[in-house]
Amino acid sequence: MVKLNPSSRPYLALNVIFAGVILLILGYSFFYSPDEERYPVPCVHEKITGEPCPSCGLSHAFSLIVRGRIDEALEWNSQSVRVFLFFALQLVMRIVLGAVSLETVRGLKRVTVTDAVVSSAMALVAFFPFMRALWLSLF
Repeated sequence: MVKLNPSSRPYLALNVIFAGVILLILGYSFFYSPDEERYPVPCVHEKITGEPCPSCGLSHAFSLIVRGRIDEALEWNSQSVRVFLFFALQLVMRIVLGAVSLETVRGLKRVTVTDAVVSSAMALVAFFPFMRALWLSLF
């Protein structure tokens, strides 16, 4: 049995929570068929304005990606693969860094800082097209 370093518990808990959320997102993608188009979460922006937002089609595209239909996913949302890869890589990071946090005592601060920097950079790369679209719509 592994004895947890008390200082690693919050970081480990955060990794477990993030991994759980990502697994829910991926589970949602597996559960809902892209061929039936019965997604329970509608785009609020499209309902209000009648126009699609930059993230419209992501649920459908994720469902296509988990089934290996990448070309079709890109037709639904051109940024879908980029965002999907962000979540997939984050899931791997949560698992690996959670395991590392169990074993390290002195290096925990370095692990957490590296995690924060790498995750922030990944988020900027993955979501920049959406932020850019929002900024352009404001001006």
